Amino acid sequence: MTKTVKIRKCLFPVAGYGTRFLPATKAMPKEMLPIVNKPLIQYGVEEAMEADLSQMGFITGRGKRAIADHFDTSYELEHQIRGTSKEKHLEDIRHVMDTCDFMFIRQREMLGLGHAILSGEPMIGPEDFAVILADDLCAPPTDGSERALSQLVDLYAKQGCTVIAIEEVPPENTGSYGVISGEEIEPGVFRVTDMVEKPKPEDAPSNLAIIGRYVFTNDIFDYIRKTPPGANGEVQITDALKVMAQEKPVLALKFKGQRFDCGSIGGFVQATNYYYQTDYLDK
Repeated sequence: MTKTVKIRKCLFPVAGYGTRFLPATKAMPKEMLPIVNKPLIQYGVEEAMEADLSQMGFITGRGKRAIADHFDTSYELEHQIRGTSKEKHLEDIRHVMDTCDFMFIRQREMLGLGHAILSGEPMIGPEDFAVILADDLCAPPTDGSERALSQLVDLYAKQGCTVIAIEEVPPENTGSYGVISGEEIEPGVFRVTDMVEKPKPEDAPSNLAIIGRYVFTNDIFDYIRKTPPGANGEVQITDALKVMAQEKPVLALKFKGQRFDCGSIGGFVQATNYYYQTDYLDK
């Protein structure tokens, strides 16, 4: 078994336009849309922190400066509310800022998730790393245990290979996801043998869909470099992972907890209702 080292770094691809939320995202990054009173991207960073990661790298683009500003000090605002009851609302973000280091690099062209991850290689260097897609908001399991990324990091620490998060989706929805096939080697853990990007229901190898949590061994960059562009000139991470899985172990974990597709308006509303009910209604 490959000897593993501690995962320290997490990449957040955040260069997308968020067109499904227009006009709200015309001048505001979709990752800054609030679930109650906390932006989506902060939930993602806090999930990475929960997995004991402390170096956060953002693959960003034009019009995304608000993300960097959110993880920086706002002297005027903090001066105005210092000593008032409103100051408590900054406690969470101050803890994030005090705990983490933040790095930003621009993806000058949006050519697919694979290309976005490859753009982050200068921030990652030779290390293994995690990736979070903030659109996929993962709530903790009902037993209060850790969220999805912590579960992936734990499995990586045991197996020393790339680990991706999966969940069961209705068969009619497979056309919205990358879908895996594989052998279940222990409850909820699959050795990936194949994956298909957005298959029609009749062509899908299963209903196990990849969602936006990954732990990659560093050689994923080499696989992405060798991956030719697909439709619309985009480099799909699914294509790179498919080749990797044919040559070495790639595991898929059916994670515990609830995931909300906050890239869609319906999922965003569901997440807002969930966090309002669980975190704010009785406070």
